[in-house]
Amino acid sequence: MKAIAVFPGNPDTVHLAEMPKPSIGEVANGRGVLVKVLRVGVDGTDKEINAAEYGQAPPGVEFLVIGHESFGQVEAVGPNVTEVKPGDYVVATVRRPGSSIYDLIGTNDMTTDDTYFERGINLRHGYMSEYYVDDAEFIVKIPQGLKEVGVLLEPTTVVEKGIAQAYEIQRRLRVWHPKRAAVMGAGTIGLLATLALRLRGLQVTIFGLAPKRYLNSDLIETIGATYQSTKELSILEGAKKYGPFDIIFEATGFSPVVFESMRALGKNGVLVLSSVTGGDRMIEVPADKINLEFVLGNKVMVGTVNANREYFEMGVKDLAQAEAEYPGWLSRLLTHPVKGLENYRELFDKLLNPNGAIKVFCEVAEL
Repeated sequence: MKAIAVFPGNPDTVHLAEMPKPSIGEVANGRGVLVKVLRVGVDGTDKEINAAEYGQAPPGVEFLVIGHESFGQVEAVGPNVTEVKPGDYVVATVRRPGSSIYDLIGTNDMTTDDTYFERGINLRHGYMSEYYVDDAEFIVKIPQGLKEVGVLLEPTTVVEKGIAQAYEIQRRLRVWHPKRAAVMGAGTIGLLATLALRLRGLQVTIFGLAPKRYLNSDLIETIGATYQSTKELSILEGAKKYGPFDIIFEATGFSPVVFESMRALGKNGVLVLSSVTGGDRMIEVPADKINLEFVLGNKVMVGTVNANREYFEMGVKDLAQAEAEYPGWLSRLLTHPVKGLENYRELFDKLLNPNGAIKVFCEVAEL
């Protein structure tokens, strides 16, 4: 079968690979699920793996099949699988268990192991292939009504985890009912964070670089949020106008925004960080001021990366609610489809040169 892969450690080696079709017998205890891949999204992680910034191939293999944002249809199941059946639409989680206590209790996204296993990212093949097999434990069923937007579930889980962690942390306050939120960045994650916060009833202001009007700002305002260009109003000035912010979700990929967000956060607020920044950028910050405001204001900062099954299931619920409340909104995020694995160069051209893209994805097979 065909797959899109890279040679980890060697930049710009994305290529079309051939490999055997997997079978359900590869999974122990009759728990295998064979999935026909329909769509796979790509994002900055795939771009960075192809640039050899990180990522490792599975043991004994020279290449790594990329793609961690999966969507597919079950083709066959093992004798001990009851959760899904052939014909069901599914998404697979990404992180696989290691040996820490967190891995052993099903929260492998919180592992303390130095070595971690992520499909399509590190030491495990991803989903950018015609088929994959996995244990039913890591397969999440998608309602048929979400098949057009199911490929958005994995990025949604990053948002779900971050927001859930914010609420969990603030149980310390006994009573915490956030009213206002800010989202930094109007890309895919920023838009999905805005959606999730609006579904929870918060007033949301999203800060982006580009002046409105454009597709992203229109999408934001369609669901009752406010878009603010930082070319017209700084984050700190925006906090005075639209805040105080009880939650700030940072999703710009530009680390200096983190420190501006720390200043913009309201008392008893939570700043959620989702950007993965692998550079060595240095900036000056008002360290004493930030420290003082965090201590006296009981502020919290937490990171969100990857997600376990719990957050995938939360994401399914939010996507379903979004389809009911804002019909067609999610589909508008799927801006740049590429048909066929053989067109991998076009896929990466669109990823590297977005030109207004929100979500670039490969249509591996027909829905």
